[in-house]
Amino acid sequence: MNGITQHEVRFPRFIGIDYSGAQTPTSSLPGLRVYLAEGDAAPAEVRPPPSPRKYWTRRGVAEWLAEQLRDGPPALVGIDHGFSFPLEYFQKYKLPPDWPTFLDDFQQHWPTDQDNIYIDFVRDGICGNGAARTGNRRWRRLCEIRAGAAKSVFFFDVQGSVAKSTHAGLPWLRYLRRQLGERVHFWPFDGWDAPAGSSANASTSGHSMAGTRRPAARSSPRCIPACGVRRGRVRGVRPTSMMPTSLPPGCNRRRAAGRSPLTFAPPSPIESAPLPRSKDGYLACCDERCSRASFLV
Repeated sequence: MNGITQHEVRFPRFIGIDYSGAQTPTSSLPGLRVYLAEGDAAPAEVRPPPSPRKYWTRRGVAEWLAEQLRDGPPALVGIDHGFSFPLEYFQKYKLPPDWPTFLDDFQQHWPTDQDNIYIDFVRDGICGNGAARTGNRRWRRLCEIRAGAAKSVFFFDVQGSVAKSTHAGLPWLRYLRRQLGERVHFWPFDGWDAPAGSSANASTSGHSMAGTRRPAARSSPRCIPACGVRRGRVRGVRPTSMMPTSLPPGCNRRRAAGRSPLTFAPPSPIESAPLPRSKDGYLACCDERCSRASFLV
């Protein structure tokens, strides 16, 4: 099978989405880009369907992804925005530890999936009720803390911020979940491992894991390697294991490094911890300068 392992065949396709929270859900955005790798082929950029709009829209990406995951073979999908919020957010608003409930509650206050809605419309109180669901820019998810220089999902209006993309993208995760049901596994909120035959969707980043490492060149498809594709795959490097960059005390790094390809469950002792049903954020990412993908908690 040309050196491809049984684990890798589990996901015949890898999709990476470089997200953007600019303008509205129906705006044509040059910063919103989609990449696809099938089988052993190198990743290639996917252009939007022919229309008056030159670039992808957030609505268009969500509808295209729903179609791909509904009708096509299983795919491992990486989107570079946050899938959840820091623990302090849940504590402040007394939200239950349930990710679907979090998505519903967020969309009710931040209806950023509705046409003609800018993120700043909600921030300024023109629509929605963002004031009732705001966060502090000092709050960071565990993955952001361990990544080093990663910014909070509440840190708006600065270079390199993921705040707008996260606030724009969360309602579309809710849309995908409603459209696809059990056909897609949102990692790790639906469990550490995706069922056979289903696609998996994870929050990803192409370079935040390294903290002090220099980011990859912007001209390359930045978010694909996060799911085990991108530049590492372009250079012929197959994805390895989703394992921690920062191992907890007592965890043997050499033992962890020997895990099978595309293993989503973290090595012991993390695997004995409760699943993060909605709290905080987990980030799957890798870098071609590393010998493995990384599991940040």
